[in-house]
Amino acid sequence: MKMSAFDLTKVKFMTILIVLLLFSSSFETCVSAREGNKHLKVPSIFKKKEKDYGGGRRKLSKFMGSTYKRSTPEETMATNSDTFNVLDFGAKGDGLTDDTKAFEATWAAACKVAASTMVVPSGSVFFVGPISFSGPDCQPNIVFQLDGKIIAPTSSGAWGSGILQWLDFSKLKGITIKGAGIIDGQGSVWWDDSPTYSPTDYSTVSSSKKWISSELSTKMPGTKPTALRFYGSNGVTVTGITIQNSPQTHLKFDDCTSVQVFDFTTSSPGDSPNTDGIHLQNSQDVVIYGSTLACGDDCVSIQTGCSNVYIHNVNCGPGHGISIGSLGKDNTKACVSNITVRDVTMHNTMTGVRIKTWQGGSGSVKQVMFSNIQVSEVQTPIMIDQYYCDKSKCQNETSAVDVSDINYVNIRGTYTEQPVHFACSDSLPCTGVSLTTINLTPTQNSKQPFCWEAYGVLKTATVPQIACLQTGIPAKSRVQSNSDSC
Repeated sequence: MKMSAFDLTKVKFMTILIVLLLFSSSFETCVSAREGNKHLKVPSIFKKKEKDYGGGRRKLSKFMGSTYKRSTPEETMATNSDTFNVLDFGAKGDGLTDDTKAFEATWAAACKVAASTMVVPSGSVFFVGPISFSGPDCQPNIVFQLDGKIIAPTSSGAWGSGILQWLDFSKLKGITIKGAGIIDGQGSVWWDDSPTYSPTDYSTVSSSKKWISSELSTKMPGTKPTALRFYGSNGVTVTGITIQNSPQTHLKFDDCTSVQVFDFTTSSPGDSPNTDGIHLQNSQDVVIYGSTLACGDDCVSIQTGCSNVYIHNVNCGPGHGISIGSLGKDNTKACVSNITVRDVTMHNTMTGVRIKTWQGGSGSVKQVMFSNIQVSEVQTPIMIDQYYCDKSKCQNETSAVDVSDINYVNIRGTYTEQPVHFACSDSLPCTGVSLTTINLTPTQNSKQPFCWEAYGVLKTATVPQIACLQTGIPAKSRVQSNSDSC
């Protein structure tokens, strides 16, 4: 059939119209793409994978056709370059597996980055042997974020013939340990002749009879380690954490400057031997406050080389109180100055505030203030003992550490044995001792205040009356040589 001219014209028109419509649709798609894919929606599954992958932005091609896996240490460093989690470096956190190498690897990575954070996460128990987190090549201001629990080995094999420190931080600038975590030295295996430690005390530890037997059958070395030590470091902060059951001293600062300890807890039985709470040696500009210290020795021990130490708002007990010393052992020279201890409570401690030195030493203790000390059932609240001796017998010596300018203000509460004990050197008496507002009452039959070669002044009446303190200055006393004085 022959088409008319009108029909041909109609077909041509319809063809042109279809072509125009197709071209228009393609043009809109291109414009939309040029405008930044405003209407392009990413499937939610890829958004979720992107969020899970280390918290950082990633191209979608990273996840196309792949399944999510745990980040490697290298990926973690690339994603969050200043945070290093021990779990990402192989730590198991099961309380059984030795995580020492994982901790060392994590520290090695964190050490290279200024103001980095090494994370020990909550919810896990990390079995860690003796380890050193050391500089001096580490970057400054590293944070050790402790929210989990670290436990010490309880078998002798981990300690060799004896190690002085368990967790040791040395030669660092700006180091902070903080968090709600626990460092547990599991010290009962060191304290007891027959270890009583049972690993089944921890819910995360296996009850394997073979493992328990091997742990309990070994004899620990004679040298007991300090749980946590800082050495040769500047700008040290410890806050929030708990150290418990240390084999010996819980927390030690040696040759450190600008130290802060607050909201800190130690917890060990009152009869655990030599378990000082905080030990200071050769350290300056130290502030300790807002802490609770329960241990088997001095709550705070201040040794030679310490100055500008400020301790306040501390709860002490059980323990041996807060002590300066012992100083001058084995005829050594000791220098301690500018120490303030105030607003402290002590309960069931052996002494309250004490200065103890060995005969035969040299140097001095001076510019000391003990104020606002509340005691409860403390054996001897106030003590200076220049005849300190932890042996069966010590011979008399003529030289001594000079003790002067010691001030006691507002010491109150109850005692069980003797309120005041001042036993000073025959050849170098204590001088400049002052007492103000002393009110101490016995809980049972007790001794009277004791003074020997102690000179000073009672600025107010005291309870009980301290009539034995001598006024003025001693008529005869040996003057230290320049080499002996600080």
